[in-house]
Amino acid sequence: MRLEGKVALITGAARGLGRACAMKFAKEGADLILLDVARNIENVPYDLGSQSQLDYTADRCRELGAVVKSYKADIRDLAALAEVVSDALAKFGRIDVLLNNAGIAAPSGKILHEITEQEWLLMQDIDLNGAWRMMKVVGQFMTEQRAGSIINVASTAGQVGYRNFSGYVAAKHGIIGLTKSACLDYAPLKVRVNALCPGSVRDSEVVEGKMLSEIARSLDVEISEHESVFTQSQPMNELVEPEDIANAALWLASDESVRVTGSVITVDAGFVSR
Repeated sequence: MRLEGKVALITGAARGLGRACAMKFAKEGADLILLDVARNIENVPYDLGSQSQLDYTADRCRELGAVVKSYKADIRDLAALAEVVSDALAKFGRIDVLLNNAGIAAPSGKILHEITEQEWLLMQDIDLNGAWRMMKVVGQFMTEQRAGSIINVASTAGQVGYRNFSGYVAAKHGIIGLTKSACLDYAPLKVRVNALCPGSVRDSEVVEGKMLSEIARSLDVEISEHESVFTQSQPMNELVEPEDIANAALWLASDESVRVTGSVITVDAGFVSR
């Protein structure tokens, strides 16, 4: 019960890594604030998490013993996020962990000059600005508590470049820069800020992830072959599992990492070390 007595807010919680982390945190004793847009977004060319998927995540976490409050909100809407946090604080009284997991993988798959301004701004507004908005509305309360762990989900794309993914790469590099600067702002106030960089994560049916298959689609890789194609680039010759990311997030959320801040934790089967 490594998170017993803690309250964690997870964005992008309907499915994928958000669900994997929510269930792991619930198993370890945390109560949960689950947030997701829970609908499709115009110009994102694949289905996002739904309300029913968010409800399913919440139900599974309750079965594991967590007190759960879920919210439908768009991380592009600062006022809505402030309302969520205000309501959650009224219920729980505190927020100990913020896991900034929400993000999109596309629109992508284009050479830089072919990206429209609308596509570029959409990617930055969700993948980078959304994390900043969440930190803005939660950070104040964590500093008043003189305790808290903020975990920003970046990517190996925050550490290296990828052809035809410049918008995504720029946003994820920005997440790491935001993490390093924010950790210095908050360190005297006992709030920790770290980045978690997943590599190629298998689209597990249990958590209904779609990120890897969407990246494959953007690269014109056959879905029937995409796992073997991505595995070939992993030095460990295997994909990362959602559970691997959840385990790393758990450590960063727990008091076991109480003096870890400004770090970039990479879980990628060795990809960026090639």
